[in-house]
Amino acid sequence: MSLEDRVKTLQDKKNNLEQSLEVEERRPLPDNIAVHDLKRKKLALKDEIERLSHP
Repeated sequence: MSLEDRVKTLQDKKNNLEQSLEVEERRPLPDNIAVHDLKRKKLALKDEIERLSHP
């Protein structure tokens, strides 16, 4: 897998987490633990994408 492919895959995962986060936050009673977990995972992916994009 090339570096570009890896970054694309990570970006796709980040986008999926963003969609899950939006769905969870729109619920009448969002699960705060789930929201926190999704945000943490999204930030980790963002950091990894940034690290790979700017070696």
